[in-house]
Amino acid sequence: MRNVFIGMVFGILLAIPLTGLTANSDTYRQLDLFGDIFERIHTDYVTEVEDKDLIEAAINGMLASLDPHSSYLSPDHFRDMQEQTRGEFGGLGIEVTMENGLVKVVAPIDDTPAAIAGIKAGDLISHLDDEPIQGLTLDQAVEKMRGDVNTKLKLTVLREGVDQPLKFTITRAIIKVESVRSHIEGDGKNIAYVRITTFNEKTKNGLETAMKNLKQDLGDNMIGVILDLRNNPGGLLDQAIIVADAFLDKGQIVSTRGRHSRDSQRFDSRPGDLAEGKPIIVMINGGSASASEIVAGALQDHKRAVILGTKSFGKGSVQVIIPLSGGREGALKLTNARYFTPSGRSIQAKGIEPDIEVHQFTPEGEQRIGLPSEADLRNHLEGEDEADAPDRGDAVSGAVIEDVPSEILELDRPLDEDVQDYQLVRAIQILQDMAANSTLVQDTISTQAN
Repeated sequence: MRNVFIGMVFGILLAIPLTGLTANSDTYRQLDLFGDIFERIHTDYVTEVEDKDLIEAAINGMLASLDPHSSYLSPDHFRDMQEQTRGEFGGLGIEVTMENGLVKVVAPIDDTPAAIAGIKAGDLISHLDDEPIQGLTLDQAVEKMRGDVNTKLKLTVLREGVDQPLKFTITRAIIKVESVRSHIEGDGKNIAYVRITTFNEKTKNGLETAMKNLKQDLGDNMIGVILDLRNNPGGLLDQAIIVADAFLDKGQIVSTRGRHSRDSQRFDSRPGDLAEGKPIIVMINGGSASASEIVAGALQDHKRAVILGTKSFGKGSVQVIIPLSGGREGALKLTNARYFTPSGRSIQAKGIEPDIEVHQFTPEGEQRIGLPSEADLRNHLEGEDEADAPDRGDAVSGAVIEDVPSEILELDRPLDEDVQDYQLVRAIQILQDMAANSTLVQDTISTQAN
């Protein structure tokens, strides 16, 4: 793992190791300028400012100018990140980003204090304990949202379609994320429903256990699988690869391409399909990001699944975590590559378009809430054009599900008035209609390619 070291000599001169940097006169002049400004602030600012705070602010400003996902992780934040990937951490239970100086909710995590209180994807948090967020960095805002378990935090939220700011008082808790949940769906109790809320170290075992139990309970009655990735903000790349691999027998899952050859990789699937060739519907929305998009994109390109819902978030960039001084000084989170789906599509700032666009409904009508997307974020990377993507060869060979017949896509049976999750009901309908119409099923399900 590459290490980055920054050394500061306080005074008029600033010395920074220039490993890997072209040390020309312009570079040194700019570093001298930085040193002069630092010294002026250090000695003449109206109030005394900690040198550590100034340095961290300078580092964060430099990284924020690159893209929204590169950042410096202080030692505390680095530990928090490590805890989060293990599936247990303290806080409110929301995945957030920054937009126009406010904290924007990408997705609340199921069954956490934020989700239970009613925080929704797309909410803008403007105040914490009545103190405005404007002027804080994302890391500073996140730090204020963290705190001791059982302490309260008041959030002021701006929500699209609501005239007045909303007030929420939320009690912080230890967030234990069981990333996989499952149950049986359908009128005939014959559909395996699996929801993945995040991709952490528990996801692989959770998925394998869920599918094993569902197949035991359903037996020969199982007609298909619904994989719900809505409001899943992503997580660990290796876990996304494992989930996609679980439903693919062969072919590419995802590839990465960066500035250097060492950052370009290709990940392929291995034999074995937990769904045993049965049809799969993957549900996504604007809160489905990063690792979720890798899974959806792979299954879509291989025509192994039908993607249902609304366009995903569009985060198709790769970040590496580089511990500084062994982690004692925190870590650098740096964007170093882009993702590509098996067919060579760039997810970045584009997202995954569903095969079947279904917006959520409530008793009041259709909900078309403007969720945040990668393309909305300041300094976001552009996605590469497909023509510029590396050659993928026969990456999408071995498809199991061919194009879904239009007769099925056009089916729109009326729903009961008390339906709470219209998208899920539509997914159930499609799987049931495919199973009920043997002619369409024969046209839809192909044999596994040799």
